[in-house]
Amino acid sequence: MVKLTLLPVRKIIIKSCPFFMAHLIVLLLFLLNITRLDAQQSNYTRPALSSPDSWSLILLPDPQAYMKFERNQPIFDLMNTWISENVKRLNIKAVLCTGDLVDKNELLIPDGVKANQTSAQQWDAISRSFSKLDGKVPYITATGNHDYGIFNFENRKTNFNNHFPYYKNSKNLAILKEVGLNIDSVPTLENACYEIEVPLGGKFLILCLEYLPRNEIINWAKSIVDNPLYEKHKVILLTHFYMGSNNERLALSRKRHQNVNDGIDLWEKLVYPSVNICAVFAGHIGKPDDPLGHIAGRQDKNAASKSVHQMSFNGQGLGGGFDGNGGDGWLRMLEFLPDGKTVRVKTFSPLFAISPSTQHLAWRSADYDEFSFVLE
Repeated sequence: MVKLTLLPVRKIIIKSCPFFMAHLIVLLLFLLNITRLDAQQSNYTRPALSSPDSWSLILLPDPQAYMKFERNQPIFDLMNTWISENVKRLNIKAVLCTGDLVDKNELLIPDGVKANQTSAQQWDAISRSFSKLDGKVPYITATGNHDYGIFNFENRKTNFNNHFPYYKNSKNLAILKEVGLNIDSVPTLENACYEIEVPLGGKFLILCLEYLPRNEIINWAKSIVDNPLYEKHKVILLTHFYMGSNNERLALSRKRHQNVNDGIDLWEKLVYPSVNICAVFAGHIGKPDDPLGHIAGRQDKNAASKSVHQMSFNGQGLGGGFDGNGGDGWLRMLEFLPDGKTVRVKTFSPLFAISPSTQHLAWRSADYDEFSFVLE
């Protein structure tokens, strides 16, 4: 009689299929990655309004680091394309941009390291990117220090008006109410005022002012906010240079420039005396790969004892520093609730949201990136 010896099943499998365990490990890792991906996808929530009667503004940070490298420009295009696709769904009434549209206003020979686009190429790119919103939604762009002079505000000459004339976007033209004069006494959108009618009644003014506004522009702005035509409007001031990451309003040395008004001046001369400026939005600030270095916020009472919410938001040093990808696609969504006073702020990246593998990174949810404030 032949005696049969039964081997354990595990040994039979291993002996008959030497690659079984390796294949099993690969399969388990694959299933684990699928599970993780499903978990990431389940954690992602597509941007949406909390109420069908809400409306929103989109706040875009300084685009300069997107524009100075050709490789970065498609990221800003993606941001504007995302806005275009969501105008109706998010009831977007306007897009606001904090300025520094380009990295240099008159750069002729880029070094290929700090930039590989001439100023002409940068201005063409930013104008072309915003064209994705033409005829769809108003976009209101402040001008920053890099939009003037040669490199950084050596003078007030700018190519802004050549690329953002008043007639560029029909949606802008439809809400444009007041226009100020630039340094050459020409009316341009460097200083302009727009009226937005919102659901459930009420009107807002978006008052956009040049970098370090001149005294005559401060006086022009005061004449608007004090005008009886606008006394019942809520006014949002959009400018480039206002508040630092320490939440203090920015001061600028008077040694270099004359006839300029910094963040402290804007508060003391324009915002504080006003009874209807309810919010101030700005950009300018940044610190490489540090979200906290790009944001600021505070609330103060004005002369009428009403709270004014002040916010700086930028992103140009994120995504690899100031010579990185331009800012990781971050923008802010401001949802204005139907009660007419509550504003919910969220910080979102269409760049991360576009792929299931990175959607879990698409929201910044710290208390300084997701919060609410009340308009008075």
